[in-house]
Amino acid sequence: MSGDQAPSLAILGAGVMGETVLSGLIRAGWNADRIVATDRRPERQRDLTERYHITMLDNTEAAAQADTVIVVVKPQDMAELLDEIAPVLRPGTLVVSLAAGVDTAFMEARLGEGIPVIRVMPNTPALVDEGMFAISGGTHSGQEHLDHVTEILASTGRVVTVPERYQDAVTAISGTGPAYLFFVVEAMIEAGVHMGLPRDVATELVVQTMLGSAKMIRETGEHPTVLRERVTSPGGTTAAAVKVLEDHKVRAAFLGAIEAARDRSRDLATAARAAAAEAAAAESSPGEGAGR
Repeated sequence: MSGDQAPSLAILGAGVMGETVLSGLIRAGWNADRIVATDRRPERQRDLTERYHITMLDNTEAAAQADTVIVVVKPQDMAELLDEIAPVLRPGTLVVSLAAGVDTAFMEARLGEGIPVIRVMPNTPALVDEGMFAISGGTHSGQEHLDHVTEILASTGRVVTVPERYQDAVTAISGTGPAYLFFVVEAMIEAGVHMGLPRDVATELVVQTMLGSAKMIRETGEHPTVLRERVTSPGGTTAAAVKVLEDHKVRAAFLGAIEAARDRSRDLATAARAAAAEAAAAESSPGEGAGR
């Protein structure tokens, strides 16, 4: 992964998240000549070529010439794509997956012996260079692979390395997390509108409050409970609001929602493995009427 020349990289599936990684790399100074990408839609291919001056190829062409292959497809499409590119991968090619619920063992089984694999859980704030990525290495990946993926993803956010057994929890917390916060922001804006504030004013108040609060947590290093208690005067407005939230069991609802997201991540992984097994069984079985 080292050398004077940046390693060639292929992005298979240049949709929203694939383009997010691509644009972050270009802003970080990667040479467009060292990046190739794929997409099924001709109009999308033209758009990405014009915007980033990269080469668009099909999956096998891209995978065959890259040192690092980033796979950004839906979980249900992963088995088919891995089967497509496995025969053309060069020894030592690093495969990076951004598909939710697809574990490294599943990928390694389809890619063949010795191919290093890294699993990544991204989130959508990467679109504004404030993403959160959790990465986990497979059986054949080493620290140099983790470091390389960290360098790639750091162009659009922060990166942490976690044991793979935590990835379902990561999915529930940071992968799905922006939706929870958008939900809260939406509710707070609506409350402001109901109390007579113009919507644009309510939006500015809520967004800046959330942004500033997140910055306080990061920069002070203090526990959120401590920060909340500082805002909560006995018998004051904050205490009244928090009591209503506790009465409605909002904390318990968040815990339940996050556990539901974790369980769904596990279900997706199970479904992906089952679909792959079914496809493999169908390929190995003789067709109806065979031998007659």
